[in-house]
Amino acid sequence: MIDIDLPVGVRQAIPKDWRQLGNITGDAFAEDPFNLWIFGKAEALSPVFRTLARDIYLRNGFCHLAGDRGAAMWALQGADLDLPALSLVKLVLTQLIHGSPGAIKRGLAAAATMDRHHPTEPHIYLFTLGTRKAARGQGVGKSLVAPVLEAADRAALPAYLENSNPVNDGFYRSLGFERTGEFRVTEDAPLVTTMWREPKEAG
Repeated sequence: MIDIDLPVGVRQAIPKDWRQLGNITGDAFAEDPFNLWIFGKAEALSPVFRTLARDIYLRNGFCHLAGDRGAAMWALQGADLDLPALSLVKLVLTQLIHGSPGAIKRGLAAAATMDRHHPTEPHIYLFTLGTRKAARGQGVGKSLVAPVLEAADRAALPAYLENSNPVNDGFYRSLGFERTGEFRVTEDAPLVTTMWREPKEAG
């Protein structure tokens, strides 16, 4: 684990925070074209992200909360990011209730495509960054990301993310990320760009 100095108002999430992490992220991604293509309905997103927070990123990665305004989920390269079998079954059942027809098939295809494009060299991975609609434009996203990137710089670690919404491109570029590639899961799927940030030297 890298040494992260969190600012006032941001804290490390603990296991019981999985619902809050998922709910904030679901709200933040409610208009995200890629996730809406996968799941079909905005109300299907929070159940997905609650499961991923609880069973992957709180266990094998690390997560941060900015009150109830923003959330981020991270992992170091090499962490186990596969859902346990029982969790996958529960996720399928949830999507049968909340998602649109074909959501599970699209979700599995998206996960496989993301995995093929994921870098293998050591890095820190930003899986999700989300801000509540009411908290946008207040610096919440930067307060969640900047401390981790500063820690990555001290550890000489690059950072990687998939940007599923073009409106966020400028924000990530302002933090030092550069576009390295792009992919579509299927011909009709929204474009996702891959972004990479080299560590910055002190001074």
